[in-house]
Amino acid sequence: MSKEILSEQQTAAIKKEFDFFDRDGNGQIDIAEFIELLTALAPKTKASHVGEAFQLIDKNNDGHIDFTEFAEWWQQCWWEY
Repeated sequence: MSKEILSEQQTAAIKKEFDFFDRDGNGQIDIAEFIELLTALAPKTKASHVGEAFQLIDKNNDGHIDFTEFAEWWQQCWWEY
């Protein structure tokens, strides 16, 4: 799927969501924060699916989801979880 260019307003809205789940404010979402995110968005998500989803979103495999990775996921398929 091609990347859509976001308006400043769209980017700000996604950043607000990212910041909400980035509980420690370090600019990254770790696995614990991601579990909270999925619990809030999709309470019926299976625990086994969380790790798999995290790995798919963490494109550079650094163990964290940065804003760029989050924004791509958020605009493409977060509702699938």
